[in-house]
Amino acid sequence: MKTLRLILGDQLNAKHSWFHKNDKNIIYVLAEMRQETDYVKHHIQKVVAFFLSMRNFYSTILALGHQAVYFQITDPDNPQDLEKIIAACIQKYDIKKFEYLLPDEYRLDEQLKTICANLKIASGVFDTEHFYTTRHELSDFFEGKKLLLMENFYRTMRKKHHLLMDGSTPVGNQWNFDADNRKKYKGEVPVPSEKNFHKNASEVASQIQEAGIITFGNITETDFSWPTSREECLEVLDYFCRNLLKHFGDYEDAMHTDEKFLFHSRLSFAMNSKMLSPKEVLETVIAFYHKNESEISISQVEGFVRQILGWREYIRGIYWKEMPNYAQLNALENHNKLPNFFWTGKTKMNCMSHAINQSLDEAYAHHIQRLMVIGNFTLLTQINPDEVDAWYLGVYIDAIEWVEMPNTRGMSQYADGGIIATKPYVSSGSYINKMSNNCAKCHYNVKEKFGDKACPFNTLYWNFLDEKKEYFKGNQRMGMMLNLLKKMDPEELYKIKVKANAIIEDMDSL
Repeated sequence: MKTLRLILGDQLNAKHSWFHKNDKNIIYVLAEMRQETDYVKHHIQKVVAFFLSMRNFYSTILALGHQAVYFQITDPDNPQDLEKIIAACIQKYDIKKFEYLLPDEYRLDEQLKTICANLKIASGVFDTEHFYTTRHELSDFFEGKKLLLMENFYRTMRKKHHLLMDGSTPVGNQWNFDADNRKKYKGEVPVPSEKNFHKNASEVASQIQEAGIITFGNITETDFSWPTSREECLEVLDYFCRNLLKHFGDYEDAMHTDEKFLFHSRLSFAMNSKMLSPKEVLETVIAFYHKNESEISISQVEGFVRQILGWREYIRGIYWKEMPNYAQLNALENHNKLPNFFWTGKTKMNCMSHAINQSLDEAYAHHIQRLMVIGNFTLLTQINPDEVDAWYLGVYIDAIEWVEMPNTRGMSQYADGGIIATKPYVSSGSYINKMSNNCAKCHYNVKEKFGDKACPFNTLYWNFLDEKKEYFKGNQRMGMMLNLLKKMDPEELYKIKVKANAIIEDMDSL
């Protein structure tokens, strides 16, 4: 009985049990599709990276002796639609059973359920064997609880999977070293350059253009830096352990105008495409730490483990707990439009210029740039979370909806009304000044609230608090700032609000 097995572009797990043995009656199918390139406008590097990774994966499974078929984006017989591709393969290869791996996007999950319901042959679905948790493990963990605190979930995961544990005690006698992960980078230690593969991606970039796919962002086609095979991903992991891990935690939240990547691993695409699993990443990092404890402190490693075992698994669980309603949430009723400089990078705000231009140039920014610079600005200017979601989903190479949407709509924009964050992640310019060197050479003055040279973040911050004070009046974590707002001189607040409204009306003049 011939079986067709579907591999989606973010399911490139060569270690999956499907590939443990060869069977001439099983055919795998991978496809580059307009369905996936066009549902949101993507960064050109993101499309290139996924296509190259899919093609490498196809070559890998062929080399292992498996039967497989691949549809390139410009193939004349490519229907560009998942249902049509499956139907064509079933007919061409006389398929009697269709199987697929659980998708990580709700949209694809629903589509594949519908496809299978309409098939005249048997079908089956399997786990991707990638995550530490099942789709609904987080829902079960928090059943009956009002607060979905990541820290509680994280500690349980540490115990369950025995990571950084000494018996029942956390290594270092402390669960969380977040307080040690907030240093400002001042050049104390040199930052190694990122691991770069200098690949020629001209062929696939030309095919994307030939197909008429609309993308944005920048690319140097002859010098493509991202890993697009399992072997390259393993090289990035090894490079992180040997060169970056020992300072990762210290400068995890720092930003610097001369250092795009600082000590970050740049492993998110490798994991979100499933070329690497979170288990092998964490086991490798922890093993390296234990071999080098004289050089690497526990705070460097725990911060990394928390991002993957804690936050990444938690965010996925929230996504499956709250979808599909989560995609429509707009608790703060924000409706403004993104300014044009999100697509051009042209702004006099130094922090925003660096964060957005880096995103456009590299298809990457680290979590503080995404949360406390770009996301901070979009929340303070009360941008519609639909627009923010679409931009984040498109611009970042690692952005797949299950991880992007809860991080953006929830953690960053508070559009979920506090399902993820207990307060909105907003700040004045003082936080950006504390964690970066952006303000020193900015057109605006980080110490001013109004006037032509006032830092827009200062003006917008107090305006936001005033605009949303009724919504947050019962939020204990907002109490101190709302009390300061109450004590503010009415004339000063009036000036701030006039300035803030002028900014919001003409954001592209910033």
